Amino acid sequence: MFNMEPEVLERFTWYMREQSALTIMFHTKVAEQMGLSATDEKCLDLAMRADGPLTAGRIAELSGLSTGAVTGVIDRLERAGFVRRVRDPHDRRKVLVEVTAGDLAKFAHLFEKAQQSLVQVLSRFDPDEIEVIERYLQLQIETFRKAVINT
Repeated sequence: MFNMEPEVLERFTWYMREQSALTIMFHTKVAEQMGLSATDEKCLDLAMRADGPLTAGRIAELSGLSTGAVTGVIDRLERAGFVRRVRDPHDRRKVLVEVTAGDLAKFAHLFEKAQQSLVQVLSRFDPDEIEVIERYLQLQIETFRKAVINT
C-alpha cells in the first residue's frame, strides 16, 4: 500500500469533503428549481446519462438506493413528466424507465455557471496536467463507486 503522509491525506480528505458538500448544495438548488428532491434529480441525471432506457434495478445499482426507494423516485419523476415507463421491446415482462424530452431544456441554464467554472479552472492547466487530472478523476470515481456505492 502507498505510504502517504498524514498531512497529505488530511488535505485531500478536506478537498473531497468540500467538493462533495458544494456538489450536494448545487444539486439541491437545481432540484428545488426543477420541483424535485436532490435524490430524484440525481436519479434523473443518471437516467439522462445512460445509453438508453434503464430498468429500476439498474437505477438502484447506479444510485446505491434500494429498489423500493427507486420505485418512489420513478413515480415522482413520472408524475413530474421527466420520465415514463415503457415495456422492454425484447422482453415484454420488463419495464424500462425512459427520459422524456419534456421540459428538460428549460433547466439547462441552471448548469451554465457550473460549466463556466469548470472551463475557468481547466483553462489554468496545460494538456499534460489535464491528462493527470482526468486520470485521477476517473480512478477516484471507479474506486469510490466500488468501495462505497456498490457495497
